[in-house]
Amino acid sequence: MVFEIATVPFNPDGWGPPNHTNPPNIPFAPFSRSDKLGRIADWTRNLNTSNTNPNRSNNRNDASDSAFDFTLDSDLYSTNHDDNNDSTFRLVDGKPPPRPKFGPKWRFNNYQNRNQLPQRRDEEVEAKRREAEKDRARRDRIYHNRSAGGANQGRRESAIMKSSVDIQPEWNMLDQIPFGTFSKLSFVVSEPEDLLLCGGLEYYDRSFDRVTPKSERRLERFKNRNFFKVTTTDDPVIRRFANEDKAAVFATDAILSTLMCASRSVYSWDIVVQRVGNKLFFDKRDGSQLDLLSVHETSQEPLPEAKDDINSAHSLGVEAAYINQNFSQQVLVRDGNKVVFDEANPFANEGEEVASVAYRYRRWKLEENLYLVARCELQSVLDVNNQKQFLTLNALNEFDSKYSGVDWRQKLETQRGAVLATELKNNANKLAKWTAQALLGSADMMKVGYVSRVHPRDHFNHVILAVAGYKPKDFASQINLNTANMWGIVKSIVDLCMKLGEGKYVLVKDPAKPQVRIYEVPADAFENDYVEEPLPEDEQVQPPAENGDGAAEETSVAATDVEDKEIDTVP
Repeated sequence: MVFEIATVPFNPDGWGPPNHTNPPNIPFAPFSRSDKLGRIADWTRNLNTSNTNPNRSNNRNDASDSAFDFTLDSDLYSTNHDDNNDSTFRLVDGKPPPRPKFGPKWRFNNYQNRNQLPQRRDEEVEAKRREAEKDRARRDRIYHNRSAGGANQGRRESAIMKSSVDIQPEWNMLDQIPFGTFSKLSFVVSEPEDLLLCGGLEYYDRSFDRVTPKSERRLERFKNRNFFKVTTTDDPVIRRFANEDKAAVFATDAILSTLMCASRSVYSWDIVVQRVGNKLFFDKRDGSQLDLLSVHETSQEPLPEAKDDINSAHSLGVEAAYINQNFSQQVLVRDGNKVVFDEANPFANEGEEVASVAYRYRRWKLEENLYLVARCELQSVLDVNNQKQFLTLNALNEFDSKYSGVDWRQKLETQRGAVLATELKNNANKLAKWTAQALLGSADMMKVGYVSRVHPRDHFNHVILAVAGYKPKDFASQINLNTANMWGIVKSIVDLCMKLGEGKYVLVKDPAKPQVRIYEVPADAFENDYVEEPLPEDEQVQPPAENGDGAAEETSVAATDVEDKEIDTVP
């Protein structure tokens, strides 16, 4: 086939073809500017379709939307062409042109065009991000295992990682028990036997159950009531039971709860063990950490290192101890009506006003001819269906919402479960010990108060935001506190100490590792130790006055002092 070039007419008068020249077989349809044209020239229209159905209106097959229509050119579609040329001709791409990825169909019909939606995040970038997170988590885990011994340590300050007692060079370490072995222990004890009930209890004021952050109440100070923290061997009732051979092992609920919840502890603590004849006494030192309450012990956020800082671990422990003492007396009906038991308070002098507390001496059978006697404390009583129910009273304290991330004043009314979950994460050991003490004393109800500072920088004045009640057994199951495991830990430590000879020993929780060490100490150890007692509140440095939010006016009338008398603590 020879391709011949057509003759191009010349226009000597200007641009474009001459006026008298009309290209053959090229239909030209004049149109206005308002007409919508689909294409300038339609080369794809099907000739057969247009010939057979000329009246059909189709954007693809109708020539009305194009300025030029070459399908009517007889020369282009002449039947005189060589059939061989037509048979060898193949269209390279007969698919319709792709639709643009814009317009209403792509924007709203997500189901049909789900494969055409743009990727919001590249897969390769996402994979690299996940790999980086794994590497960071692995590095943090290695760092924690090397520096803090692993469990529950987190980013703790170096000041907290000090031993609760100074280890002397002449002490002989006998054994060390990792906390990992405690989780495998289990021992079932029978129901305890009540030997004696001492003291008196005042009734609980039910109006505190209706306290909300909007109707908060000021926390009063009870300086005329005495609180006693007496160790085991200084208890005259326990001495009497020891002389009567009521048991071979003696302790208090505070000491037993520390042992039972040892695997949840992070701060260092120590318990003195005295073996006298065939008897075993678990004691605490004067000014021991057991007299204070830990705050944010199991939290991942570090506390200030300076001891004189109001948010340091030591300062918060002293503040929490004062809050618990005052809270346990304020939520009572102080009308003089008391439930009096067999004997009076064994630690109070005649005529001395003491706090509402009952001491319940109970005996458990560990094995044949091996009994344990413990002094358990109860703080209040309640009449329910003409039956008396015993209560324990404790208080959680909020010092700064920036550390916990939860503002109690905003969340307690609507999301109390979220507040409790945060406290279980930050104070797991303290809540477990309170639950263990309630179980040891067979309390019918645990009353837990939510106490917050009036101002985050004012650690003297507090308000009660809410009070919640829990049944000890239900709460223990909620926090995964297994009673059989608790007694298994106590039984294993008792068996270990019963194998020791007569003398004095000390159990020390390692400040940096999850383990307990047993040291043999001299007989006169801890007797002449200097105890750094916290200053009374009147002698402590008062917080600075802040005029911005009226904190100065609130501080002057923040607390109601019943009487200006120091809180006496009997060693």
